[in-house]
Amino acid sequence: MTKPESVGREVLYEVIEGHIGLVRLNRPDKRNAVNGDVAQAMDWIVKETERDEAIRAVILTSSSPDFFCAGADLSEISRGRGHLLATADGGFAGFTQHPREKPWIAGVVGAGLAGGCEIALACDMIVASDTARFGLPEVKRGLYAGAGGVFRLPRKLPAAIAFELIATGDPIDAPRAYALGFVNRMVPASDVPAECVALAKAIAVNAPLSVRESLKVARMAYELPESELWPISRKVSALVFSSEDAREGPVAFLEKRAPVWKGR
Repeated sequence: MTKPESVGREVLYEVIEGHIGLVRLNRPDKRNAVNGDVAQAMDWIVKETERDEAIRAVILTSSSPDFFCAGADLSEISRGRGHLLATADGGFAGFTQHPREKPWIAGVVGAGLAGGCEIALACDMIVASDTARFGLPEVKRGLYAGAGGVFRLPRKLPAAIAFELIATGDPIDAPRAYALGFVNRMVPASDVPAECVALAKAIAVNAPLSVRESLKVARMAYELPESELWPISRKVSALVFSSEDAREGPVAFLEKRAPVWKGR
């Protein structure tokens, strides 16, 4: 896939710390609302981070310190261009349905509502500002949270709380979201970028094959019973334990040095 022109414009992408992909939504005049350019850029970036063996974790945040993502660009929908807000591989925003093996961290400041909440829910972990809010207000407008929100929210929150948020459309603030385990880390807005990097570095220091395969099985915990997870886990265990990194880790420990991971 050719790199879209919107990469570096509507969505900024760079590699930091050698192994961390940093993705920043960059439509400040539209509060980062998703249009076709954003969707195409995100679709390409997901594929690029999966392809790049050096990348071990990815941060998705905003170029603005005041807001994360306003969801779908309603002006695009009103012009009959709503179909452009999704891609064949990635779904809404080129992201919410995209197959990914590497861990993604959402860095949310301000409001993460509607499609913005669904983008955060599609990530593996969330770092939020203490002023952030999350919610699915679609029912207030006669709409439906069709980018995964209605089934991912109950996986992140106690069922009764998730059902309340879905049925009322009211948001949950960051302190309560953190207390309920929806958010991994909560910090002042100015500290969100650094906290995202700290979490990504804590992941990236580990063996990339081990992280990817462990998360792959962990994600299946929502969908499969233990009777099906055991054979999958044994297969993954055999793969990881036969890897070069599985030999390197114990040797590095005994030699009292940092391991040199190869990701295989």
